Amino acid sequence: MKLVISRFIAIIILVIPGLMAMTGFLFMKDAVFTFYSDHGNADITNPNFGWGHFGLGLLLFLIGMSFLGGWILFRDRKKNYVGPRFKEKRKPKPPAQPTS
Repeated sequence: MKLVISRFIAIIILVIPGLMAMTGFLFMKDAVFTFYSDHGNADITNPNFGWGHFGLGLLLFLIGMSFLGGWILFRDRKKNYVGPRFKEKRKPKPPAQPTS
């Protein structure tokens, strides 16, 4: 029973950033589509663009995708699925001090 609860909590921890990324993408899409439906193919520097809506969507999207990407990289490093470029760098041991 304890294993089922821990797996359920792990899935919830992954679903929340996924929903954040999805919501952020939808906010950005809505801002762009609303602008184009109102103004056509006009200049995007128009102050009526809705930068706040777009910026909030970009922030949510970046936070959610960064969390998911970091979790996947952590899991793949643990299972040794990554290439040499993404392996953790090991610090060399300092030379042993001579004893007298």
